[in-house]
Amino acid sequence: MNFTIGQKVQFSRTVTETDFILFAGLSGDYNPIHMDKEYATNTFFRERISHGLLTASFFSRLLGMHLPGPGSVYVSQTLFFTKPVYIGDTITTCGEVLALDDGNRLITVKTTCINQNGDIVLDGEGVMKLPKKEFKG
Repeated sequence: MNFTIGQKVQFSRTVTETDFILFAGLSGDYNPIHMDKEYATNTFFRERISHGLLTASFFSRLLGMHLPGPGSVYVSQTLFFTKPVYIGDTITTCGEVLALDDGNRLITVKTTCINQNGDIVLDGEGVMKLPKKEFKG
């Protein structure tokens, strides 16, 4: 596959209560801000918010399955959490190729999650390494 600076991909998914429960079970993070409706109503957010890394996990799908895709592996990821994500939010996860390093088979991708209101909820950059046979920058 050939990659170009500015190449983009995106997908959307709606966050559900089941996502919160499954992620808490996998991560062991049962913080009441995510799991306890009564507790959350007495916080600044007024309702339960998503685990930050649940939202960030959408980048794993973006990079591992779409851009650059299967066979690539994470080298690094920066994360800037800018707004909370709530049950029922539809998150569009976007990637855009920022840099290509042919010699090291690395691709840097701008990674962004945007809610249904157009607000950026998570921003960062991911660096992925491609298998030798696949890289054609």
